[in-house]
Amino acid sequence: MAFAHSEAPAQRPISAKIVVSGGFGVGKTTLVGSVSEIKPLRTEAAMTSAGLAVDDASKVSAKTTTTVAMDFGKLTVDTGLMLYLFGTPGQDRFGFMWEDIVKGALGAIVLADTRRLDDCYAAVDFFESRGLPFVVACNHFDGGTLHDLEEIRSALDVPADIPIFMTDAREPRKVRDALLELLEHILTKIEPATAMASAPPSPPPPSSVAPSEPSFQPWRADNVVPTPSP
Repeated sequence: MAFAHSEAPAQRPISAKIVVSGGFGVGKTTLVGSVSEIKPLRTEAAMTSAGLAVDDASKVSAKTTTTVAMDFGKLTVDTGLMLYLFGTPGQDRFGFMWEDIVKGALGAIVLADTRRLDDCYAAVDFFESRGLPFVVACNHFDGGTLHDLEEIRSALDVPADIPIFMTDAREPRKVRDALLELLEHILTKIEPATAMASAPPSPPPPSSVAPSEPSFQPWRADNVVPTPSP
């Protein structure tokens, strides 16, 4: 009897939430949009004269809009992993939204503009204080000075185990490389914790109390009392 050939159902890829953060005008919206395979969700509003008192746009004079909530995009890394990208707003007055945006995130990219590194201090402190793995991606702007990465690490006071590298938020290949760098960093944080959780429990330490002498004499053949003959 012939049976119809059946194929195993395709497994759905694992999804992971990644946050893209940093200061005002560092390129977060550009980064999410350049690599997203869907039309990115953007919550941008036109910049007006009312915001000039709180938003320093002197280094990004061509910027005419700003994110007021978040950016959202999606990237399929391979058949087994899909990344959902959430970009945070950069202005301090929208900082209250960060707590909600990072809920459930696996890790974060802190995007830095080397012309104004102090704008990303808040993001670095935020993720460090919450124990969320992150990397620092320095977005190179045309005309900007290229700095040594170790000088940037020292300026940000970032530990040696946190990756710092150059990127270009406009180029999908470099953005994808930045995301892969973050995933590798996350694995270095997960593997030791997994190893500790799966390790067998340690045996109890030997007792320091000497064992007491037995209250009875062990049985020996020569201790047997002979039974008298009748």
